[in-house]
Amino acid sequence: MTENQVHFFPKDPLVALVGNPNCGKTSLFNLLTGGKQKVANYAGVTVERKEGRCVVSSSRTLRVLDLPGVYSLYPRSIDERVTCDVLAGKASGEKVPDLVICVLDATNLRRNLRLALAVKRLGLPCIIALNMVDVAVKRGIEINVEELSQELEMPVVSTVGIKNLGDQALRKYLIEIDWSKKGLSEIAPESPSGLQSFAQIDNQIVQGILRRLGLDKIVPDPVSDRIDDFLLHPVYGLIILALLLFFIFQAVFTWAVWPMDMIKLATDWCSQGVTLIFPDNWVRSLLVNGLIAGMGGVIVFLPQILILFFFILILEESGYLPRAAFLLDRLMGAVGLSGRSFIPLLSSFACAIPGIMATRTITNTRDRIVTILIAPLMTCSARLPVYALLIAAFIPEKKLTLGIQLQGLVLFALYLMGIVGAMLVAWVLKKLTSTQSNFQPLMMELPTYHMPRVRNILIGLWQRTLIFLGRVGGTIMFLTVALWFLASFPSAPENAQLPAIEYSFAGMLGKYLTTIFAPIGFNWEISIALIPGMAAREVIVSSLGTVYAIAGQQADTAQALLPVISHSWSLATALSLLAWFVFAPQCLSTIATVKRETGGIKIPAIMLTYLFVLAYVASFITYQVSLSLGWGSI
Repeated sequence: MTENQVHFFPKDPLVALVGNPNCGKTSLFNLLTGGKQKVANYAGVTVERKEGRCVVSSSRTLRVLDLPGVYSLYPRSIDERVTCDVLAGKASGEKVPDLVICVLDATNLRRNLRLALAVKRLGLPCIIALNMVDVAVKRGIEINVEELSQELEMPVVSTVGIKNLGDQALRKYLIEIDWSKKGLSEIAPESPSGLQSFAQIDNQIVQGILRRLGLDKIVPDPVSDRIDDFLLHPVYGLIILALLLFFIFQAVFTWAVWPMDMIKLATDWCSQGVTLIFPDNWVRSLLVNGLIAGMGGVIVFLPQILILFFFILILEESGYLPRAAFLLDRLMGAVGLSGRSFIPLLSSFACAIPGIMATRTITNTRDRIVTILIAPLMTCSARLPVYALLIAAFIPEKKLTLGIQLQGLVLFALYLMGIVGAMLVAWVLKKLTSTQSNFQPLMMELPTYHMPRVRNILIGLWQRTLIFLGRVGGTIMFLTVALWFLASFPSAPENAQLPAIEYSFAGMLGKYLTTIFAPIGFNWEISIALIPGMAAREVIVSSLGTVYAIAGQQADTAQALLPVISHSWSLATALSLLAWFVFAPQCLSTIATVKRETGGIKIPAIMLTYLFVLAYVASFITYQVSLSLGWGSI
């Protein structure tokens, strides 16, 4: 039986990888399983469940779980709770692991050994994978594997998770092991005698082991320390971080142009093919304007998402990402957040959905919820078509001092408004929910710098692709079809004088919404366009083209809309609409993601309410001030 012919069977032994964060556990998991992985969620929680297939012989396949990294088995976060539940056999739909591989960082046994002792205490069959031994040797740390095994009374093998064949010793052990219950060496579980007593006992045991092995001295990493002297400097470090972020944002928007254009061309090609095959009826409209448009609206942003995650994975693999969070901790602490919120908010500039997903790494529940609530205020790429249309129509191409373009300055101001708004919301929530007693300074490990591994980056990008399409595609598709129905039925009567959309359910709803949006300067055309904009922000441009009966592709539509809206809208209305889109409630796919991540409708309801109020107030103030300045005439 070849490797490709081996499949999961219910009786395949279950192996669980457990270890501290940054111990190289996931790299070892990728080495053992390669691309034979699947990612899902544990039942009842939003924590990702990574499971892979490891072929150890022609007749033996192992199920391998990469459990979330933990420092102890006394859970404080959702991730840690999941790991503890799996090891204790309390995870829904999952059996107790047949073998636990406890991955230890060979350069930091002082901390890692405490987790190994806690796992041993559970009584499960356990083996120690002493990882990163190559780094330990370079730093002058020599560990006698046999003596360590005797001290721990558990098997110990050496591994190098970032190198090919770095798992040979571990694979040899997995091949030779007798997977029958009689062949698995279980350890008698210890009775709990209090967390404090266990902590004291473990500390004494670790000190004794390190002393007997001659490892009781802390050996720093001189290379990482020298790099940190520069990158963590309170001035130079922030400047480097700012330049790095500027480069990433430029890459997200410039590198994605070609693949996004290719996706749009493919979508247009599919639409044209369907148009040629099907007659002009509701079936063709459903396929072209509903299904194909819905799928294209999701996939077109995938290049930007992958480019952003490409840089995030590189920064994470290299060890820089925790340092960026450390640098920004003091700044974000002023508004009641920690540096851990930096990464989710960074992701939200491409799309709020992956940013909201990234909040899983935040252990503090309050900080995680606040970060989710303010993530939509980061200006996502879907707003750019709307910004570009309105700025081109109402802001003149004028150069200011030092060659600064007025239009570019307005666009920068819109991004800045979103950031400032997010920080103000976080500050208000700090005043409403925080007390001095629950303040927790950021404590995080700064791992050794490493060269990013191509294998890990490619696997990470592939997993992000599947997660993004799987979790968002269905929602977007459903909403697009639903909104297509609202905009298509009932159809216009014969010899209709107005655009067909005005006779539809969406048109009726748009005129009803005019009574709500009139105080902020929105007419019924804008109100109608806001309806499909609930599914995707950039759809506003094509929706306005439909309302004003402008045919053509989106690029032509945008160009044709410029003279129409510049002559039919006032500057006050345009500025009000810009303010609305800075703070407006997110697309429904984002709201659906928030519901999944928070496990209920309370947080999505709060998000929708406060964003709508904030957008309405900002638009109202903008519109009224503009009117007072005489910008209300057409």
